[in-house]
Amino acid sequence: MTSTVRKAPWILARSAQAAIAVAAVVDAFRAAAVRDHYLDHTAASLDRSGFISMIFVHLMNLTIVVFLVWLARSRRNAQNLSPQASVPSRGWMIGAWFIPVVNFFVPRQFVLDIGRASSALWEEKRDTTLVNLWWVAWITHGLVLTVASWVAPGSMALLVLAEALMIVAAVLLGLVIERITALQSSALGATVPVAPLAQA
Repeated sequence: MTSTVRKAPWILARSAQAAIAVAAVVDAFRAAAVRDHYLDHTAASLDRSGFISMIFVHLMNLTIVVFLVWLARSRRNAQNLSPQASVPSRGWMIGAWFIPVVNFFVPRQFVLDIGRASSALWEEKRDTTLVNLWWVAWITHGLVLTVASWVAPGSMALLVLAEALMIVAAVLLGLVIERITALQSSALGATVPVAPLAQA
C-alpha cells in the first residue's frame, strides 16, 4: 500500500509572513497620510491618503486570505497528528474571525488548540505566552485606533502607539506561524510511513 506524504505548509507560512510584514509597513504609511490630510485638508493630501488607504485595504484583504488558508491547512495537519485533540471545525475556525465580540476571544483559542495538537513539543509556558503576546498586541492596536478616531484623530502620540503595536503584532504573528509550522514539520517528518517490504 502507498500513502501520501503529508507536509507542513511552509510555502503558505512564508507567503503569510511576507504579506503580514508588507501590510504592517503599508499601514504605517497609510496612517501617516491620513493624519497629514486631517491636519492639512488639501486635494493633494486627500488623493494621497485615499490612494495609500486603497492599497492597504487590498493588501490587507490578501493577507487575511493567505493567513486563513495557512491556518486551515495547519488545522487539518493538527487534526491528522492528534485525532483526539480539540480542534475547531474549518467553518467555525474561519467564521469566528468575522463575528463581533467573538473575534476578540475565540480565534486566539483556536490558534492555541492548533499549536497544542501539532506536536508534543509544544511548550505550554513559552509557546502560549508567544500567542498571548501577539493577541494582546493585535487587540490593543485595534482599541487604540478606535479611541484615536473618537477622541483625538490627529494625535501623533496615538498614531505612533497604534503603528508600533501593529508592527509588534505582525512580528509576533510571524513567529507564531513559524513555530506552529516548524512543530508540524517535525511531527509529520517523524510520522512518514515506511515503504512496504519488497516481495520475495
